[in-house]
Amino acid sequence: MAVDKTTILIVEDEPAIIELVTFTLREAGWNTFAAHTVAEAWEFIQRRTPHLVLLDWMLPDQSGLRLLSRIRADRQQQQLPVIMLTAKSMEEDKIAGLDQGADDYITKPFSPRELTSRIKALLRRKSPEHAQSLMTAGAVTLDPVSCTVQLHGERIDIGHAEFKLLKFFLAHPDRVFSRSQLLDKVWGDHVVIEERTVDVHVLRLRKALKDAESLIKTVRSVGYMLSEK
Repeated sequence: MAVDKTTILIVEDEPAIIELVTFTLREAGWNTFAAHTVAEAWEFIQRRTPHLVLLDWMLPDQSGLRLLSRIRADRQQQQLPVIMLTAKSMEEDKIAGLDQGADDYITKPFSPRELTSRIKALLRRKSPEHAQSLMTAGAVTLDPVSCTVQLHGERIDIGHAEFKLLKFFLAHPDRVFSRSQLLDKVWGDHVVIEERTVDVHVLRLRKALKDAESLIKTVRSVGYMLSEK
């Protein structure tokens, strides 16, 4: 079963830095794409929203802060996690970056291990469905790293869409989501799917979970939620 990995966009114009960061992030199990300019990065974000952006301050066409401001001003992208990764180490520079909306700020030279840890922490905080730790509810365990689901300790077969849906529910237990919210959060803005398709995938997910199907609750006139209660 192929499952989408977390995608991180590296906005950087120094080839050596791009190579180091790319190697570090791929070793951690993430997909990476590199953009060398603000224009290239913005085009990528509009085409395919990444899960996180690593943003350099000094870029050939515009300041990285310009891109950050643009992201925070865009209704669809304003919650996108952004870490500034820059040689600007003065306190006022850090404050400026954070005031513009950066979620974290790392100065060059940096420790690859620290970079990985900061990214994991930010993804846990901002997008728990993209965390890499085991996720459990009742007899169900989902492993984001191996992309497998176990029921009572035994691996079960589950479809790609149902895996993503279960992972999202496990990341947000006891919260009700409408069909349109699930379409947005699980499948993304760029995928054209009718709301009733969500019902089909919920039905398939319940079937895959067998005797644990009751974890997925229907909230009449609202949508669905995962709850052990």
